[in-house]
Amino acid sequence: MSEELIRFLENQDESVSAMLVQNIGDELTDILVAALEEALDVLAAEELPTTLH
Repeated sequence: MSEELIRFLENQDESVSAMLVQNIGDELTDILVAALEEALDVLAAEELPTTLH
């Protein structure tokens, strides 16, 4: 992994930890749900390859 990616992941871990310490679990859950919904939208929009038999 690149140093930049490692720093990014460490910052994300610190951000999540800070939110949990501050008891902002509901807001964190909302963020995670929104990210999952966006990921599902991206997957749903992808064209599935057609199979020829």
